Amino acid sequence: MTTVASAESAIPVIASHAAELMTAPLPETADGDIAMDWGKLQVAAEDKSIVAIGPGLGTNPETVALARGVVEQFAQPMVIDADGLNALAGAQWSAHGRLRVLTPHPGEMSRLTGKKTSEILADRVGVARGFAMERRVTLVLKGYRTLIAFADGRLWINPTGTPAMAKGGTGDILTGMIAGFLAQFPQEPDNAIAAAVYLHGLAGHLGAAEAGDKSLLATDLLRWIPRALEACAGIPNRV
Repeated sequence: MTTVASAESAIPVIASHAAELMTAPLPETADGDIAMDWGKLQVAAEDKSIVAIGPGLGTNPETVALARGVVEQFAQPMVIDADGLNALAGAQWSAHGRLRVLTPHPGEMSRLTGKKTSEILADRVGVARGFAMERRVTLVLKGYRTLIAFADGRLWINPTGTPAMAKGGTGDILTGMIAGFLAQFPQEPDNAIAAAVYLHGLAGHLGAAEAGDKSLLATDLLRWIPRALEACAGIPNRV
């Protein structure tokens, strides 16, 4: 069960996208971004088991302040991507021992660390592990062979994925998948994160095999997640 909390004027568009989504309208700024109304946001989140924040959020100062507050204060496990990561860049913040899964691509990782993107790419393992240990978070550094770094120094390398997934929006799909798996398997968070990353890449691989590298779009991955699950369960692939 998923609730999308967003600026009030965006709610009709969100609700029309998928009938199964519930919505929570939030006060907005003059520019249409989410305004700083801590009380209403807390009400929207109070009975939720997982929070995902960032995609489509925007960079209005009020929204940035709200995002930082959510990361710092909400008790729920959280997946942070896109403008949620941008809100944290250059700021002082702490996970306070709570599960925080950050999912940057190298450019976002550059903003989080202050390092050049070229430095990130030259030492992806070292940068990912160091950041996860320093900030006490789980870091999913996206790219060829996506890395999952844990606060205790462990690092896993994901074997699935394809260059066809280097399109806008594929990371947003991953945000939702990680959040969904964490909600379903709260007692095994590390495995839930790894499974989401693996299946995300496998869905991209299966989709590219049919649609082609250039034609595959982010939302196409949704069609291939069931096939990826079947493949992992040992069910013969129907592709």
